[in-house]
Amino acid sequence: MLMAAFLSVDTKSVEPESGAPAPDRLISGDPKFRTWNVEERDGGLYAGIWESTPGKWRIVYDEWEFCHILSGVSVIAQDGGQARTVKSGDSFVLRPGFKGSWEVLETTRKEYVIKL
Repeated sequence: MLMAAFLSVDTKSVEPESGAPAPDRLISGDPKFRTWNVEERDGGLYAGIWESTPGKWRIVYDEWEFCHILSGVSVIAQDGGQARTVKSGDSFVLRPGFKGSWEVLETTRKEYVIKL
């Protein structure tokens, strides 16, 4: 019973979902996403690993998200605010209402926890 309460977050536990930014949000490049959503709970809680190839697109957050960058380099810029470069080892939270852009300079992989 206790093992069911422990869940590893890795790319071996589930098949990845493929995706890309919506065409109306794409700014540059041809980024491709892979998402390993390893946990989905009632109440809008998600956890897993996300990866993107280089490119830039607009982001709009209605949800709260904790991110921990595992590899790669990205630049996250808030509209009217500061651009921040994130790389392996960096952790941050994007709060509901965040609007701006995400630019992947080097293929980026992150762990995430999302609360809707």
